[in-house]
Amino acid sequence: MTTTDIFDEMWGTDGALREPYRDFHSWFDQEDPARLRAKQRDADELFRLTGITFNVYGKAEAEERLIPFDIIPRIISGAEWYRLSRGIEQRVRAINAFLHDIYHKQEIVKAGRIPEKMISHNDAFLPHMIGVEPPGGVYTHIVGIDLVRTGPGEFFVLEDNARTPSGVSYMLENRETMLQMFPELFSQNRVQSVQNYPANLRRSLAACAPESASGDPVVAVLTPGIYNSAYFEHAFLADQMGVELVEGHDLRVVDGRVAMRTTCGYKPIDVLYRRVDDDFLDPLNFNPESALGVPGIMDVYRAGNITVANAPGTGIADDKAIYSYMPEIVEFYTGERPLLKNVQTWRCSEPEALAYVLDNLEELVVKEVHGSGGYGMLIGPTASKKDIAAFRRKLNARPGNYIAQPTLSLSTVPIFSRAGLSPRHVDLRPFVLVSPGKIHVTPGGLTRVALKKGSLVVNSSQGGGTKDTWVLED
Repeated sequence: MTTTDIFDEMWGTDGALREPYRDFHSWFDQEDPARLRAKQRDADELFRLTGITFNVYGKAEAEERLIPFDIIPRIISGAEWYRLSRGIEQRVRAINAFLHDIYHKQEIVKAGRIPEKMISHNDAFLPHMIGVEPPGGVYTHIVGIDLVRTGPGEFFVLEDNARTPSGVSYMLENRETMLQMFPELFSQNRVQSVQNYPANLRRSLAACAPESASGDPVVAVLTPGIYNSAYFEHAFLADQMGVELVEGHDLRVVDGRVAMRTTCGYKPIDVLYRRVDDDFLDPLNFNPESALGVPGIMDVYRAGNITVANAPGTGIADDKAIYSYMPEIVEFYTGERPLLKNVQTWRCSEPEALAYVLDNLEELVVKEVHGSGGYGMLIGPTASKKDIAAFRRKLNARPGNYIAQPTLSLSTVPIFSRAGLSPRHVDLRPFVLVSPGKIHVTPGGLTRVALKKGSLVVNSSQGGGTKDTWVLED
């Protein structure tokens, strides 16, 4: 990959300023660099005071870090966003249909579009969900679709996050920070709002309440606790929605309902937005050692007396080997050609694919099928010979645990640096809310940026930062 291959979202491929950035760049050119540096420091301080942190797990105790934030926004035109959001909606519809099918009739397997072993032998497949009808028929109430861009009209889906997608609090805080730092920019640019996401989230969750709910459905957020890497987000969303933030020890099953402890006794919950993984959700049905979940909640769920968002068993849609079948999945359930492209993917469980990957490790990105956060992956072009040799051994030992993809020329967006504007690679995670008969894509999402020059790894746990994402009105 050379610099000439890289598409810059502000300057295009020919060095001419692109239309979505025209008004912003005109403003930037008139600004005093010293003022902008001061504003960047103010933004960093605001993040520190607000406590916008995440935990990084290492060999010692978890280390809490601030999320680096860059004041140069990423700007997407209304026309670009329209095309993107149509593709995202199509994909999310297909994912929900796929999840319903694999836990019921498995028509896609019978049709020979996906091998049966990809489902039955998948660690994320949850037999407890077979035959279960989630309230409203919704499995993935909140979805994050990770996108990368390689050219003016070239977007690819990098992965689907259907289990417990995180990062929406950073999207909201990024916008709030920019509004405080540069209010004049929002009067000069017609930027679509993201601030109503918490209200939309609560409304969408309430619309998925079970039939046993009466009146205004009671919604709560279940967190593993303060030591979880995304605890800031759990607390933030509960506060913004105006609902209770609870831990497993705050909940119990009472008269066939899940209820939370209050000063007036136990109060039934209708919708539980859980940020606890399947294995820890119910010690009676899953990991008996779990102290994070609620004993018996799966029995209440199967009886239709609570909505769990996202539904148990949705993690199979996050699986990177299943991802490689998404074009077939979209076409099978929608009858349409996919509007968003997948990245070419080699499934290392297949002998021919494994042989190709082993022969070309220096050029490929290799990922664990259930990996996340940038951990457990190899980026061939930047890896050392020692790392490549170690990955070769891992692939030979457990080929089914990995997929491989080409190293894409990810687009760049400028960051504010000592040298002025410097290009850095980015990705984008738009957030999608699903309720019965409705899919809402928030205009924008979380832009993650690789702050290190030349790096393709944007994850905050690997040194990346974030930007505000602007979607312009038409």
